[in-house]
Formats: sequence, structure tokens, C-alpha cells
Amino acid sequence: MIALFLWMIVPLLMTIYFSFIRFSLLNPDISGFAGIENYQFLTEDESFWPAIINTVILMGAVLIVTTVLGTLLAVLYDRQFFGKNVATLLVIAPFFVMPTVSALIWKNFIMHPVYGLLAFVLQKFGLHAIDWFGEYPLVSVIIIIAWEWLDMPLEGCLFKRLHHP
Repeated sequence: MIALFLWMIVPLLMTIYFSFIRFSLLNPDISGFAGIENYQFLTEDESFWPAIINTVILMGAVLIVTTVLGTLLAVLYDRQFFGKNVATLLVIAPFFVMPTVSALIWKNFIMHPVYGLLAFVLQKFGLHAIDWFGEYPLVSVIIIIAWEWLDMPLEGCLFKRLHHP
């Protein structure tokens, strides 16, 4: 437990320490204690508050989607049906895919506006393909992250079933 605590606390303390240090990659000679200047610079930057708002929207949307859909899936998977083991594997599998690989699969194979699976399906229905990352970047990221974490409520249900039949 001490090793895990150190594994978590040392990077946190280093991050806090470095946040008060003056350092420039363009001019490494500039160094020393900066105090709260870094934080003042950050809050005065015009892109800071939109980034905070986008982060809150991202976290809230992913939390809502994964909680609601994950709970619905957990209720569905609580019943017996043909192919339940295969379906369970398909739902849990995204959790084991590296986030980088997941993002590339979604970007290049599913959401690509020309060659993607969604573009193919939309064109079959006579609709225009959507440039997801160009027109709806935040929604695209929410979909990808929610897909990867959707199985968390389901895993809790399956874990309970394995240990308390």
C-alpha cells in the first residue's frame, strides 16, 4: 500500500513543484522560482476558460452516457439469452483496447468522412457523410471515450454475479 501511495503522490508533488518553477524550452537559461506567475498567466490566457468549459462538458457527457447506457446494458445482461457470453465479450472488449488504438480505429475506420463505416451507412440511406472531427470534434471525442468506458456498470454486475450466484 505504501508503494502504491508513493506511486501516486510523488508525481503529484512533482507536478505541483514544477508549476511554481519558471522554465522555457526556447530559452533554457530562464529558470528559477516563479511563484504564482504561471497561474496568473494561465488564467489570463483567452483559451483557458473555453478549455475548462469543454473539459466539464466532456466529463459530464461521458459520465451521463456511460452511467445510463451502462446501467441499461447491465439490466439487459442480468437475464439469460442466447449468445450472452459472446455479447458480454463484445461489450467488455473495448475496455482492453488502448485509448490510442481506439481513437485511431474510430477516426480512420468508423468516423472517416469518405471511407468510414458511418459514411458508408449514411450514403446507403441517401444522406451525406459527416466530417465528425471537423464539424463535431467534442461530440466525436465523447462518443469514443464513452464507448471505451461503457462497460464499467456492466462489469460490476458481472463481478457480483460471479461471486454471489
